[in-house]
Amino acid sequence: MTTTRTHSGPTFTMPLDTPIGRLVLESDGNVLIGIWLPTQARPRQGQGHDAPPVLKDTATQLEEYFAQERTEFDVPMEFDGTAFQKEVWAELTHIPYGTTISYGELARRVGRPKGPRAVGQANGRNPIPIIVPCHRVVAGNGIGGYGGGLPMKRTLLATEGVSA
Repeated sequence: MTTTRTHSGPTFTMPLDTPIGRLVLESDGNVLIGIWLPTQARPRQGQGHDAPPVLKDTATQLEEYFAQERTEFDVPMEFDGTAFQKEVWAELTHIPYGTTISYGELARRVGRPKGPRAVGQANGRNPIPIIVPCHRVVAGNGIGGYGGGLPMKRTLLATEGVSA
């Protein structure tokens, strides 16, 4: 389930050790609002209480993903971004596990056939990587970029059985 209202208010964070390093999961208490990759600046530490159920469920689903036991996620999410970014991020969730598409194809899917760079920039601002699988978008002439770095993108694709 994905909503697109803008988040405001307190946040909760939870670290999760994974094969790609320590992720930090972020929630408003009800929905997932961010996943911070090991290479990204961390969010300000959230509330000091027990992690809300949405973070525990997200952690379980990510552990299953890395164990190759899960191919789809079912986590309530909320995107905070521009209308165009939200459209791109929503479209990313339709790219099946174990497949890739080009930035040009993603641009066509969101009605901007001349906008592969714009969708690439939206990908780079994806607040919920892995679950919103921006790693499944590749350049027409190679793997393309990734906010977590190319080795991380290759690892995520390899987890899904895709050689990059």
